[in-house]
Amino acid sequence: MTLIFFIAGLIIGSFLNVVVYRLRLTETILGRSHCPHCKAKIKWYDNIPLLSFVLLRAKCRTCNGVISWRYPLVELFTGIIFALVGKYFFVLGNNFSYWQTGFYLLIFSLFLVLLSYDWQFMEMPVIIFWILLGVSVTYLIFISLNEYLIGVDFYRLSLFSGLIGGVISWTFFFLLVFFSKEKWMGWGDVYVGFLAGLILGWQNIMLGLLLSFMIGSICAIIIVVLKKGTMKSQIPFIPFLVMGTIITVFINQAFPEIIRYLYF
Repeated sequence: MTLIFFIAGLIIGSFLNVVVYRLRLTETILGRSHCPHCKAKIKWYDNIPLLSFVLLRAKCRTCNGVISWRYPLVELFTGIIFALVGKYFFVLGNNFSYWQTGFYLLIFSLFLVLLSYDWQFMEMPVIIFWILLGVSVTYLIFISLNEYLIGVDFYRLSLFSGLIGGVISWTFFFLLVFFSKEKWMGWGDVYVGFLAGLILGWQNIMLGLLLSFMIGSICAIIIVVLKKGTMKSQIPFIPFLVMGTIITVFINQAFPEIIRYLYF
């Protein structure tokens, strides 16, 4: 079953690459893919996730234009994330797990669009933020209604936890933006920070932020060491916030005792 999720993730990852590219150009996401260099339509056998990139040696069959490494990386990461969602959330015959699996597959896919878009263009696509917000709030309301019906205390409801986590994260990034006058962080980080808190809840948001800054620091050091930038170079933070959030979700599922140890 994990392999099925991985293959599905590779296919969705290929689609996410199209979404990022066409969002930037404000094109419809419908229609066949084409080479960004020569605009030639890509044949189906040249559009197989990962495999086509290798067989084509990272070049367009028509014009020999270079195919960015971003495409196979997004496909691979999407495949891995889908496989992990299938492993930790999907239970055959469990109706609740279907909702939970669908939710995480959708929001993680949208998060990867944010990651790729911000890394390339240093911007946050607002439409993706609003979709993520709508999906997350709707899901939390649905889950919280079910929790309330089985007698869960109000302060333990998923929606309450998510809102508190969102406010904590939003306030943290807002203060960074406000006092640095957007030198340390941008407003996109504030909005995505709220989403991270909403999804992780107050119990997990601190771990999510810690991982985000750790990953960001490691990447910054690598960039400096490889001489791809300097200590003053601007690096988008949304990709690290996305990675920290996704990793925290899986840590919470695989090692819940870590979360309990951190907070209790």
